Amino acid sequence: MEKRDIRVSIIEDVVPIRENVCYYLELDPHIEMAGEFGSAESFFQHFENRSSQHPDILLLDIGLPGMSGLEALPRIREELPDVDVVMLTSYEDEQTILKALCSGAVGYISKKADQEEIVEALKIVQKGGSYMSPHIAREIVTHFARPKEEQKPQLLTERQLEIIQRLVDGLSYKEIADQLYVSVETVRSHIKKMYRALEVNNKAEAIALYLRGEID
Repeated sequence: MEKRDIRVSIIEDVVPIRENVCYYLELDPHIEMAGEFGSAESFFQHFENRSSQHPDILLLDIGLPGMSGLEALPRIREELPDVDVVMLTSYEDEQTILKALCSGAVGYISKKADQEEIVEALKIVQKGGSYMSPHIAREIVTHFARPKEEQKPQLLTERQLEIIQRLVDGLSYKEIADQLYVSVETVRSHIKKMYRALEVNNKAEAIALYLRGEID
């Protein structure tokens, strides 16, 4: 069998998405799947043995159970410095994109991208380049074109953003805790800190700010 050029792993907790991406990538004669994982923790556990052959490129989601993709990224760069990390995620806000790129990601692909775009991105990265979905790249260009005084500071942490997005969706504290694989008390603690950061007194006020686009 002809040796494939690009070894790719993926961390994605949504099984149908993960399986569809893997299926399509393996159809390309240049790509070999080198592991699929539902969490960052399972990825680290698999590769904690240095003798395991690591991938050339890792496709990394952000909204993962347990350790988020953004939390995992610095550790991946430290423990597996030769692995190029490409974000594959539905998070498309400016601050999340910038945080991922500043933490060492070499690419950022929207989950809205078709499979052909993902394959093309992997080939560009393998050749030493970087790739961003076109509308993601436009977001970054807009950020740097904006006068500094217009650039708003990030009010919430990435985890707090995950929580408020779920509050907007109508989830209870327990449902949020179950989705994020944390305790209800941890969710309550994040929400209290979020209220202080936003200078609001309750959930309704926080949700109103989010819906008005005043939270980045």
